[in-house]
Amino acid sequence: MSASLPDRALRELGRTEGDTEALDLLVRDQDTRRLVLLRALLDAATAPTARRPTELLDRLHEDWALLAAAERADRAAARAVLLHPLAGPWAERCLNALTTGAPVQELRSRMGHLGALAAAAAIRAGLPFATRLTARGTLLHLPTLGAVRVSPGTVGLAAADGELRIREKHGPVVLVRVDSDGASSLDPRWLPVYTLPAVLPGGSPVPLDDLDPYRAADGDLAHHGLSGAVQLDDAARKAWAHSWSGVEPMLRFGGDHRWTEAAALLRCLVPLAPPPGSAASGEEVAHCSGTRREAFGAVLSSRPAGAAHLAATLVHELQHTKLAALSALVPLHHEDPAPRHFAPWRPDPRPFDGLLQGAYSHIALADYWQRFALGAERVTYTQRDLAWSEHARRREQVGAVLPVLAGSGALTPEGRVIVNEMITLYHRLADWPPPMGHVARARAYVSTARVIWQQRNHSERA
Repeated sequence: MSASLPDRALRELGRTEGDTEALDLLVRDQDTRRLVLLRALLDAATAPTARRPTELLDRLHEDWALLAAAERADRAAARAVLLHPLAGPWAERCLNALTTGAPVQELRSRMGHLGALAAAAAIRAGLPFATRLTARGTLLHLPTLGAVRVSPGTVGLAAADGELRIREKHGPVVLVRVDSDGASSLDPRWLPVYTLPAVLPGGSPVPLDDLDPYRAADGDLAHHGLSGAVQLDDAARKAWAHSWSGVEPMLRFGGDHRWTEAAALLRCLVPLAPPPGSAASGEEVAHCSGTRREAFGAVLSSRPAGAAHLAATLVHELQHTKLAALSALVPLHHEDPAPRHFAPWRPDPRPFDGLLQGAYSHIALADYWQRFALGAERVTYTQRDLAWSEHARRREQVGAVLPVLAGSGALTPEGRVIVNEMITLYHRLADWPPPMGHVARARAYVSTARVIWQQRNHSERA
């Protein structure tokens, strides 16, 4: 996982680009880290000094054996479950519970999810099996496939010949058909994971995962200023699908590298509720989105107003995905984590790493919206005006923090390359300036943001 990154690829990534080879390197490293994390989880659970009930250890061996059998039957199918972004938060929380002496009830809940992952892997691999899982609430989840409405308690599962039979202690069996397209059933108790078409033809569909129990676990979304995860109804799914249908051409406005990175990095979307106070006349006027380092490939987002804003959301959030993966592969700086820097896109002081992450994603947005605006023959006047406005604001925001990034003495050689390429991109964007009115408004916005930030943080320190 410490393999060096070719200089050409590092410079491409510094410009917020990156060809298939560079992106594949990041993906392979992240996938390896996930498998190592799972192995660490197994080692922690089976260590002689581990404090866990014997029945949990017995169940762990049973689930792990099913998972190993699924890998032997169809490695790619099993890995699709293990490398699903939302398995990452579970694995980290489970490992933490094992190593910190968590209460037995928490251990039972965390480790019980391994059984669901193993069952989902076996189902996808076409492996006949029978097992029992415990539903902690009214939904029993099978990651990447869906969930079934049940009563709390033990539920039997049996799979064979492309059919999954789910049996509660009381009530009729739920029959689910499984094929290459996923899992479906005529029984209303079965809730499949909804999927969106692949970003590019021939690619993998993108799950719109509103079911996985670890998509927003432990209240971490609110901690990062995001609204809560939601379960979608048919109308909401159709609205997402409508916006998604126009994403590919909108990404292409930003250059081929935008849909290349989306195809390489995006593994699932997690729908969030609209931010509080964002609804007006039935239209969303506010939006929130984010990523999680432990959920590589997931983008969490409330539904944007249309395809252009959904494409911009992907551009924004996939830069965080990209830079986080790059930072795991090669350290970019050795700055301390103290939050003290001004960032025009946030009201609170930011640590150096957060400043770098924000500047990286915002300069990618400035580049995206400029390319969008320059596609004059393909966009409307209103779209072009919006694009110039977004470009001008993002570029001014980045310009306000680049001196701090460039002046750091704690950048590693790789970090220096990244920052220098960002500076090069920043200056290159000036070759096609927006209308002056947009520039003036953007400068006023950043100036006002700085004054408010200084007043707020001065009063908090006083």
